[in-house]
Formats: sequence, C-alpha cells, structure tokens
Amino acid sequence: MTRTLPEVARELDTTWLVVAAVLVMFMQAGFACLEIGFSRGKNAGTVVAKILLNFSVVSLVWWMVGFGLAFGGGWALVGDSGFFLSIGHHISDGSPIAGTFDAADSGYVLFQLVFCAVSLAIVWGTTLERVRFIAYPIYATVFAGLIYPLIAHWIFGGGWLERIGSGMQDFAGSTVVHLTGATGGLAALLLLGARRGKYGPDGRPRAIPGHSMPIFGLGVLILWLGWFGFNAGSTIGTGGSRFAEIALVTNLAAAAGVVGASVTITAISGRLDIGMVGNGAIGALVAITAPCGFVELWAAPIIGVVAGALVVVSVLAIDRVLDDPVGALSAHGVAGVWGTLACGLFAAPRIVDAPGVPGVAGLVYSGSFEQLGVQAVGVLATFTLVFVLSYLTFAAIKATVGLRVTEVEEGEGLDIVEHGMYGYPEQFMGGDGVGALLDEADQLPASAR
Repeated sequence: MTRTLPEVARELDTTWLVVAAVLVMFMQAGFACLEIGFSRGKNAGTVVAKILLNFSVVSLVWWMVGFGLAFGGGWALVGDSGFFLSIGHHISDGSPIAGTFDAADSGYVLFQLVFCAVSLAIVWGTTLERVRFIAYPIYATVFAGLIYPLIAHWIFGGGWLERIGSGMQDFAGSTVVHLTGATGGLAALLLLGARRGKYGPDGRPRAIPGHSMPIFGLGVLILWLGWFGFNAGSTIGTGGSRFAEIALVTNLAAAAGVVGASVTITAISGRLDIGMVGNGAIGALVAITAPCGFVELWAAPIIGVVAGALVVVSVLAIDRVLDDPVGALSAHGVAGVWGTLACGLFAAPRIVDAPGVPGVAGLVYSGSFEQLGVQAVGVLATFTLVFVLSYLTFAAIKATVGLRVTEVEEGEGLDIVEHGMYGYPEQFMGGDGVGALLDEADQLPASAR
C-alpha cells in the first residue's frame, strides 16, 4: 500500500504521541516509589494497591465522560461531545481533534488520559498513612469525571482561559495537572488532619521519617525520565523537531532545581537532606512544565533554581501547620504556581509570535504585565474551582463512608488493616497487636489460618 507524505507524517506524530504517553504512564511507578519511600514500612504495601486502582478508575471514567468534558469542543466552560468514545464518532468544533474520531486520534485520548492520572496521583501524597482506602475510588471517579476535565477544558481544550487576552500559557500543565492535584490534596488534608504523633504538645512538628530513601530516590529518577514524555510529548507531534528543544529545556530546569534545593537546605540546616534534594528536582520539573514550550534555553535554569529553593522554604513553612508527608503542596502546588507565572515573565517573542501559539511575550521582553495578569487569573480560577469541588467531595466521603482510619488502625498500619497482609511481612509478623486486631475484625488472611 502506497502512503502519501501527509499520511506518513501523521503516523510519525501518532507514534511519538503514544511513546510519550507510555513514558507519562510510567510516572505512576515513580509516584509509587516516592510514596513508598516516604511511608513507614507498615504502610508501604497499600500504596501499590492505591496506584493500580486509581489508574484503572481514571482509565475507565476518562473514556466514558472525562475526555468528552475536557476535549469535546463545545462551550467555553465544558465540552459537549466525545462521550463513550468509539471510532467514527463526531467531535465538536473547538476540540483539538475536531471532526470524525479515527484510530490515530486514540493516541491523543491516551496521552490526555495519563495526564489526568498523574494529576490524581499528586492528590494522595498529602494523605499518606491515615486515609481509608474506600476514599480512593470515590474521589477518583469525581476527579476524572468532573474536576480535572473542567480545568483541562478551560486551558487545553478551547475553554474560556484560552480566550482571555491572547490566551493563557500552560504548555504541559503546571496548572492543569500539578496545581489541580495539589489543590485537591490540600482539600483532603484539611479534612483529614495530621498523622498521629506528628505534632508535639507544644504544637511543634516532629519528623516521621520514611522507611526507604533509596526507593524514594528511584521514584524521583523515574519521574524525571517520565517528564520527557510529559513536556516534550505535549508538542503532540514531531513537526519542526520542537520536542527536542523542549526536552533540553526540561532537563536544564530539573538540574538547576537540584542545585537550588541543595544549596538552600544546606544553608538552612547545615545538612544535605535527601528528601529535599529529590523534591527540588520534582519542583523544578513542575515549574518548567508550563513554560517549557514558550521560553529560551537560558531561562530554564533560572526557573528551575528558583523552584528548587521555593520547594525547600515552603516545605519547612507548611510543615509547621499541615502534615504533608511527601511535600506535594510545595513541589506541585507552590512550584506549579511559580512555573505558571514564569510564563508571564520569560515567554520569548521568537516562540509566542509564531502562528497558533497562545499568549504574548513575557515581562522581561515586552515590559508589559499583560501575560502575567492572564496567568494569575488562570491560577486563581483553577485553585478556586478545584478546591471547592474537592472539599465538597471529601466532606461527603467523610460524612458517609468515612475518610480516616481509627487511631488503632493507624497504629497497626494500613497494610494489615486494609489489605490483610504486609508489604514487608518478615518485619511485622508475630506482633501481638496485629493478631488481636485481626481476630477482632475476623479478617485473618486465608494463608495464616
């Protein structure tokens, strides 16, 4: 079969998009390692079940309704087509894939699906070691079916934030993905409360160390790798080879973030904290996610080093009042806001003046606050909507099935309480408290009977 040049080009674009989607999906393994590393051993196994179930719920709900609301064209607030997708369906005007849905378009759906799954994974970092497992699928359904699609439509899918001024700039989702996830996590945390023993009688925070910094470090490296699919894949194709430039921009920012976090935490504490170094990389990657497609190479290290320093300072500040075990509010929330606003500072005329690119040049080039103002509106709108909807959802969960485990269950660990088994059985089998708890609940695992 002879293929035309446009057909070959589209096939190449689709191949790149699917490869990028697979890289982003692999970030779920990074989140698993990061959360396992920051958890105590008695809560390590539940992270695996949580990651698998959440990704599965998102996959199904996104296909049913999430994609249609986010990328189904239609109105300024929400999409109106693309529900229960099938080949041959019509996608409304205004969608990035408007027209008749075909096999190649499936790559776009998959790519946006894994973005939604990453955003949801961010939510749960704040809730480690005390949230009831039933909360995961309930919130995941609302998140993938309503909360995330609304924000994605507003900024990525032709919604109103693409229409104010010359359009909001968020190339790969510092706001859409990361601020959304962090805001959902904040809503959960306010209703959930701190882990037992986190704060002393005087109100000062106590350290609750994770059980494995090597596993945490592996998670950071996996996330760093996946981010090349995240940012460079957001070109949605290979035309002009821009994906290569964006990959380099991403790496420069991440490297600078590690340096910025390392210098900052050493200056404050006199020690090089491993968790802070890792979160410096993540914070910088989050920050460069919005501007990666709009800035020159020289701006990337500046954005990254500021993000690395911000993460350290904000983790220490937030820890005084809120128990965020993995630093998600800082690495994804604070850094996400900084990265989004950085577009309004550093967006380069060479890039934004090209046809089809949203927004205008940043303050550094233009002397104008126009784009910075648009970015701020996007941040405020996203935070407000996500926080309200997430808080209402978690409040409903708390009032019905319950959001938090009991003190006894928290003390025993979520692995044995929620799953009847341990992530590290050789470390915990034989404890008197465990046997008593299982006997009372009549949940003794079949293998132990």
